[in-house]
Parts: sequence; structure tokens; C-alpha cells
Amino acid sequence: MEHSIGVAVGQFAPGTDTVANLESVRALADEAAASGARVLAVPEYSMFTGPKLDRTVIESAQPLDGPFVTGLLEIAQRNNLVVVAGINELLADDPRISNTLVAAAPDGTIAAEYRKLHLYDAFGFTESDVVRPGDIEAPQTFTVDGVTFGLQTCYDLRFPEVTRRLVDADAHVVLLPAQWVPGPLKEEHWTTLVRARAIENTVYVAAAGQTAPSGAANSMIVDPMGVVVAAAGERVGTAGAQVSVARIDAVRAKNPALKLRRFL
Repeated sequence: MEHSIGVAVGQFAPGTDTVANLESVRALADEAAASGARVLAVPEYSMFTGPKLDRTVIESAQPLDGPFVTGLLEIAQRNNLVVVAGINELLADDPRISNTLVAAAPDGTIAAEYRKLHLYDAFGFTESDVVRPGDIEAPQTFTVDGVTFGLQTCYDLRFPEVTRRLVDADAHVVLLPAQWVPGPLKEEHWTTLVRARAIENTVYVAAAGQTAPSGAANSMIVDPMGVVVAAAGERVGTAGAQVSVARIDAVRAKNPALKLRRFL
């Protein structure tokens, strides 16, 4: 049986109003569901993005049972799709936050969680001032209609072992919410790295970035051969594609790179 499913990436420019940000996610989910998507990824820090990476990020934090995630679950239920979004998670044992992805499922549960491992202490930023890095643990995945999804966040893209661990956990699709900050050559890095992670792992990568002014946009879905099968350009909105396990199998029959590895 061929397992195939509609996947979408959605992009917008989150601000400091968490209620308005949730409504933006709702609009993207409505659009994605209308196009037939069963899974939607929206950006990192969808819940709150300030003009600076400072204490306002901490002050905005909410727990996983807070109003933003509760709203995500309602959106997922209403549209019968999994919504993956980035939140500023309140931590009980740390003055910092966790940069967390939640996969809100249509059954009203969180299907998977991921806490960003590699913090953006680069290009003049120090995310670790306000964010605690996630613990290294077995990847959480979720499956919809026979297609398995894994999660990673933004700067993790520059560390190929993060994606490889998801593939070794049997993920067919890597969902990558991001706030890819604009800058010299940054858009080139984004496109190159998203395609590289797909090609070297023979999987789909669905990367959802923020739009201007805080992000470089260009959300995209890339297939296991590195073909960009959907892209959102610079606009606010969604882009979608069918992802197919049969396509992955066909690419791996032609390019069995995972089987030919000598370092495991």
C-alpha cells in the first residue's frame, strides 16, 4: 500500500501579541486544510517574537497547557490536521525558557514535543541568554496515514546529525520550523542546507520560516532527491505538496546511501 499525505508549510511574521499570532496560525491552518493538507508546520517562535532576543521572550512564556497551545489544539481539531508550531515554553525549574515545538493533533493531544538542541549563539546573537537547550533524548515522532514525521528547529539545520537521528528513528518527513534571520548569504545557506539534509538522508524536509522583518521567509518542501516541490517565496501564506513513502523507497533504491554508511 502506498502511503501518501498532504503536507503544508505556513509562514507569517509573528509579533508580540500572542492572541494575534494564534489567529494568524488559525488562518494558515484553514488555508492548508482547504488545500487537503493533513500536517502543517508554521514557524519557530510562532507564539511570540519580539524585536530583540531579550527578557521579553521570557516574560511571554506559557506552559504547555497554556492558552496558546490550547488554541493550537482547537485549531488542529477544527481542521483535522496536525499543527506544528514553536512556542516559548515556561519552565518551572529554570529562569530561562525552552524553545519548544509542539505537534497539536486533531484528537486534542500533543502528538510530539521537541526542545531545540542547538541554540543560536552565532551571527551576533546569543539565544542561550534566554533559552535553555533541550536535553539529548530519543527523538519523538508521530505518524499520520502511514507517514512518520520528526521535528527539529532552525539552527539545528546546521548540524547534520540532528536530521540523521530522526531518519534513524524512521522519520519519512522532517518538519523544520524556523526564524531564519536575514543577513549576507543567509538565504543561500537556508536553501542549500534544507536541500542537503533531504538529499543526504533521502527524506522529505518541510521547512517553515518567518517572513520579514524577522525572518528570511522562503518556506519550502524538498523531496528525497533534493527537488523543491513547494515554496512560499516571500509572501504570508502556505505552500503544500503530497509526500509519498513510495517516492522515498524509489530514491533509496537508486541511491542507497543510508545502507552504505560505514559510520553508525
